[in-house]
Amino acid sequence: MTFMTSESKYRIRHTVVFKLKHRIGSEEEKQFLDAAKELKKLPGVEKFECLKQISSHNNYTYGISMEFSDAASYQAYSDHPGHVRFVEELWMKEVESFMEIDYQIEDPQ
Repeated sequence: MTFMTSESKYRIRHTVVFKLKHRIGSEEEKQFLDAAKELKKLPGVEKFECLKQISSHNNYTYGISMEFSDAASYQAYSDHPGHVRFVEELWMKEVESFMEIDYQIEDPQ
């Protein structure tokens, strides 16, 4: 994945909402979520959160949110072997559907 922005100085919030192929409460679901939480250990990841979706307005079950200091840090994370391995070995096989949104944080608190 290549991150596209004209302003690389801004913080980036990377978010994804998803639904797994596994039954809710299953051991497979737990194993996937445990593996996803390991992404917070990769270089550049800040403010990592694994979230359970509770709205009735969509069909996704979980979310992941994390921040990066800038576009270069986000790109390094995307290219990191640990992230690539997670996507290829788990995400592509176990996620039924998802939506990814990346935000440029222009007015940090």
